[in-house]
Amino acid sequence: MSGKGIRLERIMDRNTGKTVIVPMDHGVTNGPIEGLIDLGRAVNIVADGGANAVIGHIGLALHGHRQRGRDIGLILHLSASTAIGPDPNEKVLVNTVKNAIRMGADAVSMHVNIGADSEARMLADLGMVAVECMDWGMPLLAMMYPRGKKIRDEHDVDHVKLAARVAAELGADIVKTVYTGDPDSFREVTRGCPVPVVVAGGSKTDDRETLTLIVGAMEAGAAGISIGRNAFQHQAPDRFIQAAAAIVHGGKTVDDAMRLLTASN
Repeated sequence: MSGKGIRLERIMDRNTGKTVIVPMDHGVTNGPIEGLIDLGRAVNIVADGGANAVIGHIGLALHGHRQRGRDIGLILHLSASTAIGPDPNEKVLVNTVKNAIRMGADAVSMHVNIGADSEARMLADLGMVAVECMDWGMPLLAMMYPRGKKIRDEHDVDHVKLAARVAAELGADIVKTVYTGDPDSFREVTRGCPVPVVVAGGSKTDDRETLTLIVGAMEAGAAGISIGRNAFQHQAPDRFIQAAAAIVHGGKTVDDAMRLLTASN
């Protein structure tokens, strides 16, 4: 098995081939938001719940990852912008593949906004990082979102399947993108992307709505989820992750997952 394959096994379940990822890269974009004030505690809770990996910037590796208990995969995010910058959709590189390896990362991630004014430069960065990942045997997760002046609906299936395919064409190993609203349309995204697709959680919603999204995405061929605020801002993040993992890895229904969640409270 290659080095990339070994690292992928640290963020994808060996038995199911699926993954439950919790992104915690929000500190650069939005600052110390609820649920991420204490990074170490946040990681420990979702790890206890059964998450396969977390995503964060260098600060996560320095101040919060793998403090105790159950191990959990580390995906270091290489690009960033802030919510109050001139163009929040413009992501710039802030870390390198080589440094991520030095810090013990199991994978790296990048964010690209398809349709943004700076799309060309972000695509150039994605292609460059993908080649570096091939050289180092490092898995690359590409966060691909349709966002920009021409994008009226970022959940439009034509935009989403383009965004996902671009990432695969440029060398990403896993693609994270938004849900298109129903299994039939999201199936167009997964069928048109030759690498695993994980679905983003989006804005904070109620439990049933989020779990319904997860079930729909899995029915449509998703390889898992990458859900942040709906997980780490939950009143019981570990219980929520358990319920979500029951769907992703165990094929449970929304009602099954809701019973797991409510029985644990």
